[in-house]
Amino acid sequence: MFYTYILRSEKSGRYYIGHTESLSNRIQNHNEGKVKSTRNKGPWHLLYSEAFDTKTEANRRELQIKSWKSRKAIEELITRT
Repeated sequence: MFYTYILRSEKSGRYYIGHTESLSNRIQNHNEGKVKSTRNKGPWHLLYSEAFDTKTEANRRELQIKSWKSRKAIEELITRT
């Protein structure tokens, strides 16, 4: 199973959108500073995730959400669940 996820930084309020095969390990890596793009910007909290059968589907969904480039659209997605 693969996941597309949205994290929110407690420190800055920014969102991070990504995909992974192991959601719990990936969040741990973000919070331990092992992910360059999120280092020193956490702690990070999982707000949203979707499950997919393939990595390609999860990546496609990640890119779709990122293409919105709208904080409001992302927040609407999060609140719909």
